[in-house]
Parts: sequence; structure tokens; C-alpha cells
Amino acid sequence: MTVPNTPPDPAAADVRAVPDAASDPFAPPPHGATALGHGTTTPLGQRLLPEVRVGAGVVVACLLAGLMAAGLWAWLAPKVPLVVDGDRILYADPEGEQRAGADAVFVLICLGAGLVTALGAFLVTRRRGGGISVALGLAVGGLLGSIGAWRIGRWLGPSGDLIGEARRVGDGGHFDAGIDLGALGALLVWPMTAMVVLLLLSAAFGKREEDPPPYWGAPMGVPPAEAPVGPWAGPAGEPASGTGSGAGH
Repeated sequence: MTVPNTPPDPAAADVRAVPDAASDPFAPPPHGATALGHGTTTPLGQRLLPEVRVGAGVVVACLLAGLMAAGLWAWLAPKVPLVVDGDRILYADPEGEQRAGADAVFVLICLGAGLVTALGAFLVTRRRGGGISVALGLAVGGLLGSIGAWRIGRWLGPSGDLIGEARRVGDGGHFDAGIDLGALGALLVWPMTAMVVLLLLSAAFGKREEDPPPYWGAPMGVPPAEAPVGPWAGPAGEPASGTGSGAGH
């Protein structure tokens, strides 16, 4: 014997029969289904391939910029003048600061290269929202670009064979020593500058993602006036026919 006007227990079929009932937007997808609903999972390699391509492109761009930096360093770095005195090779300007000047010029060139590569990578990848591949590409590419600029710049500059140059110019002749870095820490200027600039650009002008709705709000895509309020609720929150207090009339 049941009490009059007692609603029946809600079954799964009754809930599915409600026409305006919306599915839970935060419910996990069915087993084996993807976010695109194709029913098959995407291989990990296929998902990482676009990121690898972006990172490799950034590294290649940094290497090309390293070639330009090498030429600028070989051209702008101050040269150390030497003079041949009998069987000795002496500094023509013993109190000169050419060695330190070569390091300073290299640092300035790397600062500019880090700024330009970070700005270019951000503008190219801004539509896709950047990603960890851009940051890793700038870090690795900046370091490799600095090493390439150092090595190639030494090769493009004056010869480092002091004995051969002294024999070529003869006694009393002058020649320039090869350029080199006195502080190898300057190789880190490019990647560090690129990372800082990328961080600032991403924080100021990066792509923003919309925040998800609060858990107490209506499901996504359902207006608040049409959101269901219970397992027996009909449209606009009105009780469904045949249930609730009207079942006893």
C-alpha cells in the first residue's frame, strides 16, 4: 500500500525521456572516444608532431640568425693590434681594452638577436597560442646560435695563427690578433634574453582562454531559463505533467 500522491522512483529511462534535459558538460567522455567524437584515440606521436615542427622551425631560425650575428661580431669587434719585435710578438697598445670590447660587442649582438628571435617567434605562433615548443625552441636555438656566432665569428675574423702572421709581416710589422671571447658566460645572453622577452610578450599580449562556467551554473549552451532543476523538471523549470503535486488531481 502506497501513500497517495507519492511520485514514483526516477528511473534512467524517465530521465532520458525528459526532452529538455542536458547532459553534464563535465562528465568524462565514453571509453575509447576522443574530444572530436570520432571514437578512436589519437596517437601520441601524431599529437606531438605539430609541436616538434614548431620547435624545430624556431631552432632553424635561430641558427640562421647566428650566422648574421657571427658576421656582425667579426666586423664590429675591436681588434687587438700586435707588433713583431725581433723574435717576440708584443702588444702595440699594452693598455688597450680591445679584448673586453670584443666581449661587450658580442653581448650586445646577442641581446639584439634574443629580442628579435623572441618577437618573431611570438608573432608567428600567437594565433596557435604559443606553447612549450616555442620556449624550448628559443632556449635551444639561442644557445646553438650563440655558439655558432662565436665559432664562425672567430673564423671570419683575423687569423689566430700568431706565428704565421708574424713571419708574414716580418720584423717591425703590425697585424691584428684573432677575436675571441674572454668570458664564455656571454653565450647564455641570447637564450636568457629570448626567454624573458617571450614571457613578457605572452603575459601582455598572449592568447587568452575563456574560463569554464562555475559548477553551480547552467550547463554550457543551455540558457539559464531552460536549465533543468531536477530529475522530473520540464521546460523552464516547470514540473513535468503527471508528477509533483498535480498528480493527485
